[in-house]
Amino acid sequence: MDTPVDERKRFDHVTSLISSSVDEVSRQGCLALDVIEQAEIEVEQLTVLKGGKMKELVFKRQNELEEIYRGVHMDVDSEAARQILINLIDSGNVDLSDLLSSMDDQIVKAKEQALSRKDILDKVEKWRYATEEEKWLEEYERDENRYSAGRGAHKNLKRAEKARNLVSKIPSIVDNLTAKVKAWEVEKGIPFLYDKVPILHSLEEYIVLRQEREEEKRKSREQKRLQEQLAAEQEALFGSRPTPKKPLGQSTSTNTMVGTPTGRRLATPSGRHGISAGKERRESGRVNNIIPLNYVALPKDDAISRGN
Repeated sequence: MDTPVDERKRFDHVTSLISSSVDEVSRQGCLALDVIEQAEIEVEQLTVLKGGKMKELVFKRQNELEEIYRGVHMDVDSEAARQILINLIDSGNVDLSDLLSSMDDQIVKAKEQALSRKDILDKVEKWRYATEEEKWLEEYERDENRYSAGRGAHKNLKRAEKARNLVSKIPSIVDNLTAKVKAWEVEKGIPFLYDKVPILHSLEEYIVLRQEREEEKRKSREQKRLQEQLAAEQEALFGSRPTPKKPLGQSTSTNTMVGTPTGRRLATPSGRHGISAGKERRESGRVNNIIPLNYVALPKDDAISRGN
C-alpha cells in the first residue's frame, strides 16, 4: 500500500512472529511493551491507509459502472450514487471488501444489460441519422439556389439523392424499431429508456410531427396547383399579354447595317461618268466664252478661194 521500504523493515521482527513457534516468540525482547505500542500505532496507520485505498477502489468501480451506463444511454444519477457510497463508508457499518465485491457484481449486470440493448441502440442510431438527413433535405429543397454551379453543389446533389432514398425508408425503420422495443420491454419488465426518456414516447412523438409536416406539404402542393390552374384559366379567358411594338425605323436585327445618309454621293461608275460629263460641259462653256460675239464662220470654199 505504498508504504516506504524503510518503514516496513522497522517491523520485520514483529511480522516474523506470525510464523514463529511459541519458543521463538517467548525469547527476550520480542514482545516488549514499547514494541507492542509501536505495533499498535503502525496498525492504526495502516488501517487508515487501507480505508483510503479501498475508497479509491470503490469509486473507481463506480466510474466504470457509470461509463457502461452512459455508453448505452442508460439512466444514471452519478451524484446520488456517490453520496450513498460516501455515507456507507463514513458510517463504518459496511465492510469495504464486501462493498467492493457488490460493485463488481453490479458491473457484471450492467454489461449484460448493455449487451441486451445493443441491437435496439443500433436501430435507434440509424433512425436518428435518418431524421437528421430528413431535416437537411427539407432545408436543401427550400433553397432556390441549390442547382447553382457553386462550390459543393455536386456533392450536395449526391447527398440529396442518398437522403431521399434513406428518408423513404423511415416508416419501415420506425415500425421495426417500435416492435423491437416493445418485445424488449415485455421481456425485461421495464421501459426502455434512452437518455432518461422512454424511446417509445419519442417514436410516437416523431410519427405525429412527421404526419403534420406531410399534411403541410400536401396543402402547399394543392395551393400551388390551384394557383397555376387559376393563372391558366385567366390566360385562356383574356389571352396572353400583347408584346409591345417597336418604333418604326428601329432595326429588329443586330446584323442590319446602318443606312447611308442621303446627302452622301455613291462612288459608282455611273456616278463617276456623270461627274466627267459635267466637267466636259463646263470646259466647252469656257471655250465658247472666248470666241468674239461678231465672229462669223465662213464656209471652207470661200476661205480657199481667197487664198488663191
